[in-house]
Amino acid sequence: MGLPWYRVHTVVLNDPGRLISVHLMHTALVAGWAGSMALYELAVFDPTDPVLNPMWRQGMFVLPFMTRLGVTGSWGGWSITGEGNVDPGFWSFEGVAIAHIILSGLLFLAAVWHWVFWDLELFRDPRTGEPALDLPKMFGIHLFLSGLLCFGFGAFHLSGLFGPGMWVSDPYGLTGHVQPVAPSWGPEGFDPFNPGGIVAHHIAAGVVGVIAGLFHLTVRPPERLYKALRMGNIETVLSSSIAAVFFAAFVVAGTMWYGSAATPIELFGPTRYQWDSGYFQQEIDRRAQASLASGQSFQQAYEQIPEKLAFYDYVGNSPAKGGLFRAGAMVNGDGIAKSWLGHPVFTDSEGRVLSVRRLPNFFETFPVILTDKDGVVRADIPFRRAESQYSFEQSGVTVSFYGGELNGKTFNNPQDVKQFARAAQKGEVFEFDRETLNSDGVFRTSTRGWFTFGHVCFALLFFFGHIWHGSRTIFRDVFAGVEADMEEQVEWGLFQKLGDVTTRREEPL
Repeated sequence: MGLPWYRVHTVVLNDPGRLISVHLMHTALVAGWAGSMALYELAVFDPTDPVLNPMWRQGMFVLPFMTRLGVTGSWGGWSITGEGNVDPGFWSFEGVAIAHIILSGLLFLAAVWHWVFWDLELFRDPRTGEPALDLPKMFGIHLFLSGLLCFGFGAFHLSGLFGPGMWVSDPYGLTGHVQPVAPSWGPEGFDPFNPGGIVAHHIAAGVVGVIAGLFHLTVRPPERLYKALRMGNIETVLSSSIAAVFFAAFVVAGTMWYGSAATPIELFGPTRYQWDSGYFQQEIDRRAQASLASGQSFQQAYEQIPEKLAFYDYVGNSPAKGGLFRAGAMVNGDGIAKSWLGHPVFTDSEGRVLSVRRLPNFFETFPVILTDKDGVVRADIPFRRAESQYSFEQSGVTVSFYGGELNGKTFNNPQDVKQFARAAQKGEVFEFDRETLNSDGVFRTSTRGWFTFGHVCFALLFFFGHIWHGSRTIFRDVFAGVEADMEEQVEWGLFQKLGDVTTRREEPL
């Protein structure tokens, strides 16, 4: 019986040794990519300004994931938090990258070994001598080992008992550092912004996984359930595994886009919703008002605003602002931030304080409109100057800066005021260096946006893959697939090219 060209996976369907081999090779490729990518990112990463030029602005992808698990130092002597002359020991950024590359090489050799020595006695039924896999038992083994790993990660690595802990910060991403985290076992553990919940859930899930693994190792499934769920079919394993993968991909995509304790904004950039809700703007105003209430001047109040907090309140840092298909890091778009110019306060000729209406996330251009505290439009930059009633010249708009480089300065020239009003549409006003990287002025998305987009695509792909392979498993008699009794009809390896009857192998003399 000939098999069509797309049935390539039948090569490993009845070949457990080589099935292990291809999985080992896949893991080798993943580990090799991770290590190589880390070394590449380290080669192009600039650690000199963690406040205005953080890793997520530079397009780093694997460095944020290493950092959130406790790797913060480099053999070059720098730290992700800005300290110099650090000695991280072996588990530095470079050490972790090299460890992944060495692991990749060992996995590659293991894959080659299993491809060559595929016919192991382990894969044969001792009663009959026929090739056989005890899939329920294998499921129990994998569940037990993964549960053990999950428990160890939560109980030792994250808790600090035998590990560094994890990245922890305040709600506004200002005080981030690595520290041991105690598990939160109460209702507060279900708060997605509580790092203690991550520790508790890994410990709990690990315990459940170990118990479930031991259960499946010791208890055999009933015959009817075994047949109903096609537990003897390796494609059932594939379908079930894909279900777990697409579920996880959807979850991490959601927590990345909306934000959680596992995806701190210091490492992945702010979320889109923080810009839309004025999250950082409200905190800046709250701090300034508290300082003013204590008797300080405007200049003193805004001098105390952290530059890091002001930088988060800039629309170019929203992951939804940059198009996904504009390749490159954020700094290739608007440039490298050099300094915060200060908080602009606009006033008209009658002394009213005006606010610039901010740029919505999905707009590239937006009219410049200034409103008073009641929301009444008092000034704008008109499209038709001849019909203008609220131009800056007519309204006598001026701008004063508090905090930052221009602290205490006031600008009256309408051209200068218009320039700062356009910049204020994007939030706090910053000066950017566009020459160093030849930045083109077009916004890019952050690491957060790329991760979310990629994992939603993967999740959808694996979701439909689960439906496909699950359907093939349950309705296998409908599909033209490889059935259990086909070994009697097919001589495996009969053709050089699978399914091509014109390439029959020559028997050795």
